[in-house]
Amino acid sequence: MRIDLASIKSSPWARGALLASLALLPALAGAEDAAPPTPDKGDTSWMMTSTVLVILMTIPGLALFYGGMVRSKNMLSVLMQVFVTFSLLVVLWAIYGYSIAFTQGSTPFFGGFDRLFMSGLDAQNYSTVAATFSKGVYIPELVYFCFQATFAAITPCLIVGAFAERMKFSAMLAFMVLWFTFSYLPIAHMVWWWAGPDAYTGAADGGAAATATAGYIFQKGALDFAGGTVVHINAGIAGLVGCLVIGKRTGYGTAAMPPHNLPFMMIGASLLWVGWFGFNVGSNLEANGFAGLVFANTLLATAAATLSWMLLEWVLKGKPTMLGAASGAIAGLVAITPACGWIGPMASLFLGFLAGIICLFAVTKLKNALGYDDSLDVFGVHCVGGIVGAILTGVFNNPELGGYGVWDYVTDTGSYAGTGKAVIAQLWGVGITLIWSGVVAFVAYKLVDWTIGLRVTEEVEREGLDTTLHGERAYD
Repeated sequence: MRIDLASIKSSPWARGALLASLALLPALAGAEDAAPPTPDKGDTSWMMTSTVLVILMTIPGLALFYGGMVRSKNMLSVLMQVFVTFSLLVVLWAIYGYSIAFTQGSTPFFGGFDRLFMSGLDAQNYSTVAATFSKGVYIPELVYFCFQATFAAITPCLIVGAFAERMKFSAMLAFMVLWFTFSYLPIAHMVWWWAGPDAYTGAADGGAAATATAGYIFQKGALDFAGGTVVHINAGIAGLVGCLVIGKRTGYGTAAMPPHNLPFMMIGASLLWVGWFGFNVGSNLEANGFAGLVFANTLLATAAATLSWMLLEWVLKGKPTMLGAASGAIAGLVAITPACGWIGPMASLFLGFLAGIICLFAVTKLKNALGYDDSLDVFGVHCVGGIVGAILTGVFNNPELGGYGVWDYVTDTGSYAGTGKAVIAQLWGVGITLIWSGVVAFVAYKLVDWTIGLRVTEEVEREGLDTTLHGERAYD
C-alpha cells in the first residue's frame, strides 16, 4: 500500500514499522456509503492458502513435532493440548481477540471493541476489505481475520512444549485463556496496530497522525515482519516462566527421557517448515515479487540453520542427529520470521547459520547452567531465536548489507537511519515483549495454581498423562 512518507516527522524506523504493518493490519477502505473496492482474486486465493498452511503448521505439524519428543506415555496428552488449545483460541479470537488486537483503542497498549463478536465483518454482505502494500489492491477483511486467527492460535500452542508431561489439562486451558487475553493480544496490538494507509492518505501530516494512534512498540519503530516478537519471544519467555513455576519433571536429571518417536518428530518439523511459508510469505498479503523475496529468505535461513546446528553438534558430540537437524531448522525459521521482509538472501543465510549455533548453545550450555527443565526447549529455540532474529533485523536491514532499509512507497526509494538507531528500535520491541509477557505469564500461572492447581500428582506423572487424564493410549 502506498502512503506519502515525506510528511512523516517521526523517526525513519517508526516509518519503517508503519510500512511493515501494512502486511499485518487491515484497513477498511472507502466510506460506508460507497461501493466497496473489489478484492484481488489472486491475492485472496494466496491468503486463504497461507491460512491453511499455518493451520497445517499447528495441527498436525507442531503436535507431531512435540509429541514425538516426549515419552510414549504422554504422546496423546501433547496432541490433545495442542489440538484443543488451537481450537479454543480460534473461538476466543472471534469473540474478542481480533477486536482487541486490531482496532483503535483509547491507549497504545490495547485495542477497542469495534469488532467484538466479529461485529462489522458482515457489512455489505461480508465485503469489507483489508489494505495491502499496493494502492488499489485489497483482500477481504474476513480472510485477513482468519489469517491472523491462526497466528493467535499457534502462539499459545508453542508454550505447551515448556511444561509438557507434568501439567494438568484443565490448568493448561485456564492459563492459555489468561495469557492469550493479557499478553498475546496487547503485544500484537503494540507491535502491529495502526489505522491503515487509507485512513490518512491526503492528510496534512498523515504519517505523524498514524504514528500517534499506533501501538506502543510500533511507535518506537521496531520492525517485525511476521511475528518474531509477537509470536516467538512472547511464547518463549512464557514457557521459561512456566517451567520455573511448575518445576522439573519427576526424575529429571537422574532418569533418561529421550524422544520416543523421532520419525514423528521429523515429520512434524517438516510440516512446520512447509507451513512456515504461509506464515512468513502470507504476511506480505500479496502474491508478487516481494513475496518471492520473503519465500527465498525463509527457505535459505532454515537450510543454513539446519546445517550449522548439525555440524556443531557433530563436532561437539561426535555424531550428527536427526533431532539436532530438525531443531536447527526450527531455530532458523524462528530467527528469519521478523527479518524475512527486510533483509537480502545472503544475509538470511548468515542469520540462519548464526541462529543454529546460538540456539544450540542455549538448549545445552545455558539450560544446563541455569538448571531449568524446559521439556522441549521452547525458550532456547523460540525466545532465543526470536531475539537473535529481531535484533539482527536492525543490522541486516542496512542497504550496504543487501537490506532494504526503510522503504518509501511513494518514491520507491529506501533510507536507513544507521545501525545504532536501528538496533535500539529493535531492542525496544524485544525488551517490552520479554517484560510484559514474563510478568503476565507469572501472574497467570500463580492464579491458576491457587485455584485449580498447576501440576498433576507424582503418581499420575509416573504412570503417564495419556491414561490418567484422558483415558486413552496413543499406542496399543
